[in-house]
Amino acid sequence: MRHSSIHIREIPPTSTTNHLITTNTTNTPIASEFQSSLIVAPAVGVSGSYPELDAAIVKVGRARAGDGRVVKSYRERPHIYDRKHKKETPLYWKKTLEEMKQELFEIHKKRGYRSGYDEFQGWLAYGMQLDGTKDVNDVKAVLSPSTSFSDLRERAKNIEFRARRNTGAEDFLRRALQKARATISSPPAPRFSGYDAIRNAQREQDEAIDKRIRPPFPTSLPPKDDAEVDKYLRQRGATWKCAREQVSDTDLTRLHPSQWLNDEIINFYGAMIMKRATENKENAGKKGKKLLNVHYFSSFFWSKLKTVGYEKGRLAKWTKAFDIFEKDVVLIPVNHNNAHWTAAAINFAKKRIESYDSMGMDRSSVYKLLREYVSAEFRNKKKKEFDWTGWTDYVMEDTPQQENGYDCGVFTCQFLESISRGESSFPFTQQNMPYLRRRMIWEICHSQLREDS
Repeated sequence: MRHSSIHIREIPPTSTTNHLITTNTTNTPIASEFQSSLIVAPAVGVSGSYPELDAAIVKVGRARAGDGRVVKSYRERPHIYDRKHKKETPLYWKKTLEEMKQELFEIHKKRGYRSGYDEFQGWLAYGMQLDGTKDVNDVKAVLSPSTSFSDLRERAKNIEFRARRNTGAEDFLRRALQKARATISSPPAPRFSGYDAIRNAQREQDEAIDKRIRPPFPTSLPPKDDAEVDKYLRQRGATWKCAREQVSDTDLTRLHPSQWLNDEIINFYGAMIMKRATENKENAGKKGKKLLNVHYFSSFFWSKLKTVGYEKGRLAKWTKAFDIFEKDVVLIPVNHNNAHWTAAAINFAKKRIESYDSMGMDRSSVYKLLREYVSAEFRNKKKKEFDWTGWTDYVMEDTPQQENGYDCGVFTCQFLESISRGESSFPFTQQNMPYLRRRMIWEICHSQLREDS
């Protein structure tokens, strides 16, 4: 009888007995007494379909012959270039992703990026995390979920894209490159003429006057205060309080370089903003200076609003002692999925919902939820619908942007502090973050905001 050949890949036998396993042209398996325990596949090239064998392969997988050999079908055999492919593919994608990152880095440098390449890689990985295209095989873990950011560590600067193909990393970089190339290659803005030219000249003149009047943004604390900061960082078991908020020595270390801020630091800073606003309101008549009437909601306000809503979150009780509609501005720190801090504000004085994001992400959900909150609060307190006529969703075009994956909390605190003083622009940039971290330590340990900026 003529038999067709079969491809068998064997593991070295564990016994001395060998058995011949073949398949005939009529698709009738011929085997030894161990036939019932084997899966025998036809040779490549034999015509016809073999549904029973295919089902058996899926169901049983591999069968072990009586002598210990593992019999594999041709469907299970690796391709002849499989080993070479596995070796060369990671190298190819490592090179490809690196070239894309390098090109993107050079474009950003032309646009004003001033940090180094290591920080840029951390910023890229962080942006990928926030963009929602993260894959565990693309980027090493950026952030660990935590209701208070208590288990975040200094990892962003060590984040690397995995050296193998992954659609998440590739797509994110391609989209970032496409956007960057379009920006860098776009034609320059046309010169203003007529009324626009006059208005533009006036704006430039106003900016020049502001620069002369306003002192330059500080780069370091005075030597005495800087020495105090080092002393505070060496203290163990110490705590600092402001109103109902408290910060421990462990929390204070969050203000070391390359650390994410937790709720305790953010809310303590908000308490100091409220403390200053209250003191200034009491002394406004004496000083002859009108200041903004602000209120600060803790970070847990946004958490309740987003997860359970106005009614179930019992947010009406948050304003039992005051009327938010009498405030100029309501300040809100926003924690996005335990991964990113941004600042938001309900600006009743200027009729706008504001969002300030140091990563420049889409924050349409912030506007939507805050509008829903204002409407619900107005119905609860005023028993009628809120009039949204003239209100806008505001994004500052030149909002300062972070250049790494861990300074979002510092930016958020400084956004809120500047808004509370009625500032229409922010004088700080990424290069001021080291100074601002040390200044925040001094402020927290003295429970008051400095006035030297």
